[in-house]
Amino acid sequence: MEADMSETSLAISKFSDLANPTRFLALAARAIPWLAGITALCFIVGLYLSFATEGDYQQGETVRIMYVHVPSAWLSMMCYTIMSVSAIGTLVWRHPLADVSAKAAAPLGATFTLLALVTGSLWGKPMWGTWWVWDARLTSVFVLFLMYLGLIALGRAIDDPSKAARVSAVLILVGFVNIPIIKFSVEWWNTLHQSASVLRLDGPAIDPEFLRPLFIMAIAFTLLFFTLHIMAMRNEIWRRRIAAQRRLAARMASREE
Repeated sequence: MEADMSETSLAISKFSDLANPTRFLALAARAIPWLAGITALCFIVGLYLSFATEGDYQQGETVRIMYVHVPSAWLSMMCYTIMSVSAIGTLVWRHPLADVSAKAAAPLGATFTLLALVTGSLWGKPMWGTWWVWDARLTSVFVLFLMYLGLIALGRAIDDPSKAARVSAVLILVGFVNIPIIKFSVEWWNTLHQSASVLRLDGPAIDPEFLRPLFIMAIAFTLLFFTLHIMAMRNEIWRRRIAAQRRLAARMASREE
């Protein structure tokens, strides 16, 4: 029993070590090259398989858009979920890196959401005959994109970092209600967008020939997100340290006057 408690305490201690920005920067310096290399390898394999497969008998060559659209759509929701967890860390535990994580993730989430919208439109034109419809799925994803932009603008509009962190965290948690709406919109409403084809209780509805490259591309995009997220967190920590040093230098200069 004591051994189990000791191992649990050790695990908690190692996790709490990451709350130290300096230790996080050291970990990031070691992890980024490995993550970047594995990401590049997954993209090479995924892109090769994406173009090696034949076109779909109904969708033709446009089926290849799926290999970018689906991972981007997944990541648009996953990124906001990570931001929501970070928001809880900011409001409840006041974790030093929680707000850094949320702020670094917002531009990435906006990018993947925009990519999902653009690739969805490129697929929708030949399949639906139109670039855009105010479908429940499309509209809720567009709202998610606007939420990302709003959070980015809010973080830049408030000068006080601690106040900006608290306000952003509250809005992030309020906005999380849109994530299940996006997920279940094709089931709750009559939409043009197809229902889930991969994550289904009765198994994927996609042919394995298309599922393999999709799976690898999803891994590649996910690794890309985490690589860019860690890099963005590192840059945000450096930016805040520089800003703090400038404020300190300004206060010292004002005292000397």
